[in-house]
Amino acid sequence: MSNSEFILGPDGPLAQTIPDFSSRDSQRDMAMRIERALADHDVFIAESGTGTGKTFAYLVPALLSGRKVLISTGTKHLQDQIFYRDLPRVREAMASPVQTALLKGRANYLCLHHMELATNDSAEMQTVRAWARRTRSGDVGEVTSLAEDSPLLPQITSTVDNCLGSKCGHYEECFVRRARKQALEADVLVVNHHLFFADLALKVEGFGQLLPGVDAVIFDEAHQLADIASVFFGLSVSRSQLEQLSRDAFTEEVRDPSGVTGLRESAVQLEKAVADFRLTLGKDARREAWASFSGKEFHERYTGLLESLSALSEGLALAAGHSEVMANLHARGSELLNRLYLIQDGAPGDYIPWLETSTRGFVIALTPLDVSRPFAEHMGDGERSWIFTSATLAINGDFSHFRQQLGLTDAETACWDSPFDFAHQGLMYLPTGLPDPGTPAYTERVVDAALPVLEASRGRAFLLFTSYRALNLAARRLVGRLEYPVLVQGDAPRSELLDRFRSHGNAVLLGTASFWEGVDVRGEALSCVIIDKLPFAAPDDPVLRARGRALEEQGRNPFMEMQVPQAVIALKQGVGRLIRDESDSGVLVLCDPRLLSKGYGKIFLASLPPLPRTRSLEDVQNFFAGESLPVAEVSAPVDRAH
Repeated sequence: MSNSEFILGPDGPLAQTIPDFSSRDSQRDMAMRIERALADHDVFIAESGTGTGKTFAYLVPALLSGRKVLISTGTKHLQDQIFYRDLPRVREAMASPVQTALLKGRANYLCLHHMELATNDSAEMQTVRAWARRTRSGDVGEVTSLAEDSPLLPQITSTVDNCLGSKCGHYEECFVRRARKQALEADVLVVNHHLFFADLALKVEGFGQLLPGVDAVIFDEAHQLADIASVFFGLSVSRSQLEQLSRDAFTEEVRDPSGVTGLRESAVQLEKAVADFRLTLGKDARREAWASFSGKEFHERYTGLLESLSALSEGLALAAGHSEVMANLHARGSELLNRLYLIQDGAPGDYIPWLETSTRGFVIALTPLDVSRPFAEHMGDGERSWIFTSATLAINGDFSHFRQQLGLTDAETACWDSPFDFAHQGLMYLPTGLPDPGTPAYTERVVDAALPVLEASRGRAFLLFTSYRALNLAARRLVGRLEYPVLVQGDAPRSELLDRFRSHGNAVLLGTASFWEGVDVRGEALSCVIIDKLPFAAPDDPVLRARGRALEEQGRNPFMEMQVPQAVIALKQGVGRLIRDESDSGVLVLCDPRLLSKGYGKIFLASLPPLPRTRSLEDVQNFFAGESLPVAEVSAPVDRAH
């Protein structure tokens, strides 16, 4: 018996010390495989169904390994959950002396220098100043009254661009510096994917200045890696970056007018050029290939943007010797200017240039055509162990898509199904009579099909949509037609909507992408998940189209090799919101008729949990009424059409 097997066993220390711990064969098996991979410097991919207990399955071997292990997960919320809840419980049960640390991006830590410079004297700032006198970590997440999108945050945190480093008067007590020092000393370090890739993208010495000497990397929520890698292995320039540079230059000359003058005028001119460029892009939010933006006005405005940024950069070059701040501002301006010229002059063939507009902003970007090569290069020569795990990595047990995305051709793989009794805990309902999702009235018909289900479930439901347009249409159509509270994404921050959903106990929540994953609502409050259509990426997305053309040039099928696998993974995430533990039960409603009318629909259905399947609304009503169904005793889903 391996150490992991014993610790996670029915008589092991976790079972004896953690009240809600359940020993599972699949969890022990997964932990043993990870223990072996850590010892042998292997690359290992593991899909672990909901309820397997994958967090403990990798924490136990990580603590046992005696190696420096980096654990990276999808979000800061999950990062906090691992570090403050799961890791301490396992460590205490094992009586492990391993030293642990939590590290986030610098934007999560209070910057004493910028707080000192801030002229804001609002009640919110007073709360921050009071907290600053007692905090030990400087993690602004401790200020629970501070919203994640609070405009105060940029005033009290630093970026790579505006950090003064060792020249700062608060260098010794810097919270970022302290956190990095603890990270270097830790045996087990918990980060998030964005920080991991941001560190790689800095292209500093070794494995990154923050993370030297790492012996093993464990990626939780690994299904997100390819998308995040695409961002950090690419280049971008946003309206906010340009305006922040302008404001910083303006502020610095006001603060210290003894430097080179004229920056304020150049900064104001840049802000005007940025605003003019945004105006020429039109009011609509869109994301298109760079080549689709043309015309005399567009090129004139872009040239004006380049000229204004160039003028400010020249002024900053003259001021760079005056102070460290000016030198940093000059470096920022030069980098942004180089990126804009690179996009204008023609992107390298292995990059995709595109432009995206939002209500006020814009992003100009270069995205790698393929992230597998740079990612594989960063993995090195086999001196480290690499573990990739998630509840959604395989397509009907096949890991080919995930492997190809990250270049993991030689990785070992394994899949552990969820231990939940789906045959008794849930039901999959495929409504009849719905039109093709491309028809204009499709969303209205989805709402009409959902209403009797919501009456049967007495609210207690998520309605998940693939677009904001569909969400807003559905929200308008539901007004006045339900007796239950209706919560709509965008009306409040996600965390607040979830708190309301849980507290109501009978609410209906309408959400898009951010509610398809990373949301954990257990118990009767969530007893129904309704999904409007298969979550295919927008076919006109410039990155998707460019990657599709590349596959076609190789004689491959981009729809079946790229679009279908990505949509299957996304659907599995959405479906995973329903059954979260052994006591949960509920109905999954998949509205898209292509599941049964198209050949690829079988791939989706085969990749989902083995829920009994019906096309009868009566079965749904009986399920919620507590009546047993003849479809319950099945080893695989079957259809019951009426």
